[in-house]
Amino acid sequence: MLPWFNMQEQNLDELIRQIPEDLPILPLRNTVAFPYIVMPLAVGIPRSVQLIEEAEKGNRFVGLVAMKDPSIEVPGSEEVFEVGTVAIIHRVMRGNDGTLTVFIQGLERMRVVDWVQEDPYLRANIRLETDIVEHSVIEEALRRSLLSVATELAELIPQFPEEATRFINQLEDSRLLVYLLASNLRVDMKDAQQILEMRQLVAKMEHLVKVLSHELEVRQIGQQIQEKAKEEIEKTQREYFLRQQMDAIRKELGEGDDGRRDAEEYRKKIEECKMTDEAKDEALRELARLEKMPPQAAEYWVIKTYLDWLTSLPWQELTEDNLGIANARVVLDEDHYDLEDVKERILEFLAVRKLRKERNLELDEVSDLQGRKVEGTGAILVFVGPPGVGKTSLGQSIARALDRKFTRMSLGGMRDEAEFRGHRRTYIGAMPGRIMQAIKRVGVKNPVFMLDEVDKIGSDWRGDPSSALLEVLDPQQNHAFRDHYLDVDFDLSKVLFICTANTTATIPAPLLDRMELIRIDGYTEYDKVHIAQQYLVPRQIKVNGLLEEEIKFSEEALRAIIRDYTREAGVRQLERQIGKTCRKIATKVAEDEKANGGKSLVIDGEKARELLGKPRYRFEAALRTERPGVAAGLAWTPSGGEVLFVESAKMPGADGSLILTGQLGDVMQESARIALSYVESHWKELNLCEDSCKGKIHLHVPSGAMPKDGPSAGITMVTSLVSLLSNRPVRPDLGMTGEITLQGQVLPIGGLKLKTLAAHRAGLRTIILPKLNEIDLDELPDQIREDVKFILVDDIQEVLEHALMPVDTAKDGVENKSGEENISAIPPEATSNVPEDGAGIAA
Repeated sequence: MLPWFNMQEQNLDELIRQIPEDLPILPLRNTVAFPYIVMPLAVGIPRSVQLIEEAEKGNRFVGLVAMKDPSIEVPGSEEVFEVGTVAIIHRVMRGNDGTLTVFIQGLERMRVVDWVQEDPYLRANIRLETDIVEHSVIEEALRRSLLSVATELAELIPQFPEEATRFINQLEDSRLLVYLLASNLRVDMKDAQQILEMRQLVAKMEHLVKVLSHELEVRQIGQQIQEKAKEEIEKTQREYFLRQQMDAIRKELGEGDDGRRDAEEYRKKIEECKMTDEAKDEALRELARLEKMPPQAAEYWVIKTYLDWLTSLPWQELTEDNLGIANARVVLDEDHYDLEDVKERILEFLAVRKLRKERNLELDEVSDLQGRKVEGTGAILVFVGPPGVGKTSLGQSIARALDRKFTRMSLGGMRDEAEFRGHRRTYIGAMPGRIMQAIKRVGVKNPVFMLDEVDKIGSDWRGDPSSALLEVLDPQQNHAFRDHYLDVDFDLSKVLFICTANTTATIPAPLLDRMELIRIDGYTEYDKVHIAQQYLVPRQIKVNGLLEEEIKFSEEALRAIIRDYTREAGVRQLERQIGKTCRKIATKVAEDEKANGGKSLVIDGEKARELLGKPRYRFEAALRTERPGVAAGLAWTPSGGEVLFVESAKMPGADGSLILTGQLGDVMQESARIALSYVESHWKELNLCEDSCKGKIHLHVPSGAMPKDGPSAGITMVTSLVSLLSNRPVRPDLGMTGEITLQGQVLPIGGLKLKTLAAHRAGLRTIILPKLNEIDLDELPDQIREDVKFILVDDIQEVLEHALMPVDTAKDGVENKSGEENISAIPPEATSNVPEDGAGIAA
């Protein structure tokens, strides 16, 4: 119900005529009273209460004027407007606290002529000013516009009743319509006072249309925003909208702002984590951006994640190194057998650190020959050796000896540079590289950091990861490593980097130059037995749930496993076979705990073969070389040394033609041609007949599925050809390695230790070597030098003298029938020694 009484027009006119010229004036706070309109007033000020009570007892007329400044408690004549409304008091209700609720109705506009009283309340002489009404087309058009705007506006106001809308549309009095709309719709007090002060009705209507049209436009836009927000909420952002409401409620309750709390927490973390000045400046800059952003912004969470990373890195967290040399030696000996070179290098590292600390020699005091400050003097080690020799576990032992934390990252197959350096923050889902992730995970800035399989890094269109490692593994640069995501320098110079590789051939030269190379070659049979007894057997007994008193391995059993079931430089296969044996015993114990009568089961050679089945390797060099044309050479592979047989055969065909089979590389094919050329050009010195070199020669290196290359099989090829053409077998216990020239000189080769270990495993007890490799014999274990006879040669004639058996000792039944038969034979039970990992063979 609208606040308006439907009075008869004559009654209203009669009341207006009764209005006196002298009226008490009641100031209104934030309210404008209009003619015709009924409104309730809350009266609590003592002088206003007195005014109402005296007016109620009198003629009930009162003048209503709006206050210019609502903040004034007791306004005077200067603090109220001069134009107001004469009203009549209909009803007065008194409260228990002395306040009044007054229902009044406006009658007519008035203007204060002069003030006659200030105390106890305002009183003034007034003059009635009736609105000037001109019925015209303009007035009718404005009335219709008002009705149209008011109807649309009422529909957007939920609390506006439909009955009121119908009532407004039925009004024909434009003056009543203006005052009714101005008092009931959202009209600012300034606009309401301005409408009241206007005398021309048309002017009132124009101003009201403008005010209501603006309000209608605001509400329509607001409704569109609400509808759009509602659609988004229904799809994906309902939770976000609720969070916004919660934030607004928290603000109203004074509970503070989550964004501000986050900013304060980050500011505290930045101060506490002791980051570098550069990192701190960057963190504070990002924090300033965070404070200006609302939490619903996408960039807000990007910055938050970045600050989480910056504040969680161990900028100054260090573990105290245990620099005790004796303790480190004990730890390394406990975990690994032999590997003296590696252990010695670690002890040297500790000794340098200990002396520098005791003598207060800091890095700031270290300079080069030009007097420039040396930024880093850290050690970057790379362990190179075949699989299974303990390269990775050695890194863990080093960390234990130093009392440092250990972290490891495998580089095998890595092709993306961003794996190391991270992605820039402009990319969605960007993160730091794996280097910084590992540093954060380990929680200190000086861990032992192992980079496994550094020789197996790839490269493609995404970049070259090995180039990114140049900075990481350079002690002169890694003190200021810059990750693409973090974009600030981080000091990696305190990290002890250890790399592992099976070969240096695939490591880029600039990267290899930054690392200190330590070779870890294979183990002898004696070493493997000792490692198995001390480390592998106890570990596999425990892993398989057995007790030490339930099973024991004899040395005979371990040697049988090493010889018949493994062919490796390391001990990985050996541990698998020991584990397999333990599982067999564990199965029997689980089925019947009294299967062995409560006694300890001793595994000997025969028992080991019973449990493991048919031997996997049966290597008998004598079977392979008992016929002319077969010679045993020594080769190197990434998985260790190997024994490589070279077979030759002769058949009718074009003179000097050579057939090569066995996947030989270019260098090895050239060695074969050099060997044949030497034999053909020196047949007299070799005591061969002139016709023996005629015909077609076929030279084959078994294990045809394996690619082979290198020059060190040269003397083996010459020996095989001379053995074939002279019908003299090669000594069965002899192996050889060396490069041959056209003049018959024997040149030095590489990988001597691994090749010698392979020959020792195969039972070869005599090895022919180039004399220039004599200095490399010091690297061999003492047991190898005791068991193996080394023959050092300069010329191929010396090789043939030691390698070929005399003619009268050749076996019966083996004849060279005019060189037309293939007199090379391979016993079916003799299997070739093929590396299991598929790597190529370097002869």
